[in-house]
Amino acid sequence: MPELLTQHKRAGFVGRQHELALFRSNFDTAPEDGRHRFVFHVRGMAGVGKTTLIRELEDVARERGAPTAYVDEGVNSVPEAMAALSDCLGRQGHPLKALDRQLAAYHRHRHEAEMAAAAGASGAEGAPQGAPGTAPSPGSMAAAQAGLIGAGMLPVVGAFAGAVDPAQLARGADRLRTNLGPRSRDADGVRLVSDPVTVLSPLLVADLDRVAAHVPWVALFFDTYERTGPFLDVWLRDLVAGARYGALPGNVVLTLAGRSRLDPACWADWSDIVQDLPLEPFTEPETRRLLSARGIEDEPVVQDVLRLSGGLPVLVSTLAQHPGEPNTAGATAVDRFLKWEDDPARRATALACALPRRLNEDVFAAAVADGAGSADLFGWLRALPFVSEREDHVQYHDVVRAPMLRLQRTGSPQRWREAHTRLADAYAAWAGTAGHDIHPSELWEHESWRALRLEELYHRLCAQPRTALAGALHDGIGACHEGPVQARRWAQVLAEAGEDTDDDAVRRLGTACLETLADPARSLVGVLDLLVARAGPEDRAHALQARGRALHDMKRYDEALADFDQAIALRPGSPRAYTGRAFVHRVRGDFDKALENHDRAVELATRPVRPLAHRGETYRRMGRHAEALADFDRVIELDPASVWPRAGRAQVKHALGRPAEALADLDLALSIDPDHRWSLVRRAQVRRALGDAAGALHDLDRAEASAPGDPWIAGERGEALRAAGRPADAVAAYTRALALDPGYAWAFGSRALAHEALGDITGALRDLDRALALDPDYAWAAAQRERIVRSNPETVPNSVQNPT
Repeated sequence: MPELLTQHKRAGFVGRQHELALFRSNFDTAPEDGRHRFVFHVRGMAGVGKTTLIRELEDVARERGAPTAYVDEGVNSVPEAMAALSDCLGRQGHPLKALDRQLAAYHRHRHEAEMAAAAGASGAEGAPQGAPGTAPSPGSMAAAQAGLIGAGMLPVVGAFAGAVDPAQLARGADRLRTNLGPRSRDADGVRLVSDPVTVLSPLLVADLDRVAAHVPWVALFFDTYERTGPFLDVWLRDLVAGARYGALPGNVVLTLAGRSRLDPACWADWSDIVQDLPLEPFTEPETRRLLSARGIEDEPVVQDVLRLSGGLPVLVSTLAQHPGEPNTAGATAVDRFLKWEDDPARRATALACALPRRLNEDVFAAAVADGAGSADLFGWLRALPFVSEREDHVQYHDVVRAPMLRLQRTGSPQRWREAHTRLADAYAAWAGTAGHDIHPSELWEHESWRALRLEELYHRLCAQPRTALAGALHDGIGACHEGPVQARRWAQVLAEAGEDTDDDAVRRLGTACLETLADPARSLVGVLDLLVARAGPEDRAHALQARGRALHDMKRYDEALADFDQAIALRPGSPRAYTGRAFVHRVRGDFDKALENHDRAVELATRPVRPLAHRGETYRRMGRHAEALADFDRVIELDPASVWPRAGRAQVKHALGRPAEALADLDLALSIDPDHRWSLVRRAQVRRALGDAAGALHDLDRAEASAPGDPWIAGERGEALRAAGRPADAVAAYTRALALDPGYAWAFGSRALAHEALGDITGALRDLDRALALDPDYAWAAAQRERIVRSNPETVPNSVQNPT
């Protein structure tokens, strides 16, 4: 049916011939030709026909042999946009396999990001090559944090807590002295969850390159860019530029469609490859041609359509579908539509179905007050010109929906409240089903639940804005626990509900939160400032705890500790607040206080999987391996399918000199999650220790396939090659790691040993000097330098023996 509906709509397409011709001729121009355009930008006011034109352009691209992908406002982050692209291309027989694997891993790791972060913050104790680094400079930290926030991907609290380590992006000479060992360059899901754009984008580019090699063109479309541009703009620019994620194939064409011009601060340097396509309302001749194509030539009717539509194609199409006697001078397009539709069931259905933000058959049935909804009526509704198809739902065009909402809200406030309450109750029931087996503290971690909860919240706010605002604040804290993507979704609900119900308090709060999220200096901490100030007694502790975690990840430890202290004073029974306070003490090296708080969190938790895992990690960092092992054993007993604690236990067993047991744990972890990169690299280390160089290299191949360009993996490859007696190949691997991360002190130290094995004493000492320049406290590197100088007194010059 969707294909048939699309065919019917295309048959009536009129106008925009100039834009179609420009787009079509671009496929006749080779990418090497200076006239070729790699980006098209369709822009214009709401209702001017941007989406309709985008769909026409998509058909043109397919006619030229291009697989196409379409993204709209249904995505709320860069990873979601990549998933939408992959889904579209996969359904056309061009799967993006490497990207799909890592997207699946990304979603898995989000639920265990706290534990993954704990693993990611540690190196391999007992390894002679490692030594603690220095803390990152404030400048590098600020730059890394701003970069993550700017990408819309700084998840700083809740399930993401601890996973965001902006220091991992400050890849200069800076190192976290207390958190990161020299080998801990990219522990499992930490980098994937904390910086998914950097990890996933090269995979997207590589997969697109593979697809583009077998087709003449690839066409990617990004609609409703006024909503997605704030988080897609820089990313798409960087994709086109090619320097950050790899070069896009030359036969890829991007089309963006939004209401405003592209941001000159972002796109100014690339204006010569962008074709601007501004759309204006139809002129009178164009409107007349469309009406004539629909068989409408009666002059009074034509004049009425011209007056009511203002040339907006969506309204011209709607009015043209229902010719009739002209209305009075004060009539609107909605008045005309409702007047022409003399079937009361259809008229009532059209109005009722304007209330939800999006529709499927379940929502349609809930929206129709008397239960008279039917498949026939839903099919009729979907065919209306102002109803657009999406992947899993349909929705009204804003130009038509807004006046329908206003008509119902002002015409009968009581019916307005009843209708929104009915829809809110329906969503509440669906959310209850989706979350029936999820612990209440973890509901916001599950997309199946939170999508329904946000729609319930929208309708509660529309029905009773002042009454529902307190519940909305509680939801905002939960959304902030999941990072800026979910916080943005929540704030958008408030902004839209405030606008649709014309409530200033709701609208102002939603708008203020959206503006705060767009400011890198404030982001989630700023939103939580607003929520803490507005929270009632029941929610204040929850909000303080969330802000404390955000401040912790921003390295504002004094403020974080103050928030956790206040949260515990208000709610002494909150295990998360104690865990958060333990993180602050741990990062400051006060392990005794950290353990006191971990112990309290374990006592209070009804299901202590996470508190035990965090305490086990603290024990491991302290070298108290027996206690760490006991906690990890208990976690695995409670949750046998949990991957990271099993891999953490393997690390403890390896440190205790039990590599065979460590290998068994890692094998089982990888049987649960074959793409668990941290486990793959750790297993490579264990296999290397057991003399299985081939197995170690195989694991590193698998790890690198999921994260090309990761310096940690390249460095570990050097270790495996050196252990296999291939020092020249090891030097090449270390050199690649250093090209990816020039501040990687451990790689310099390890490359020195490979140089020494090749007889290049000068090169070995030079690398050790570089390692010590980056990290003056690198004790192992200092010891190796002293050993090499002492062992080669005749070949080492005095200036090298005693460097200044």
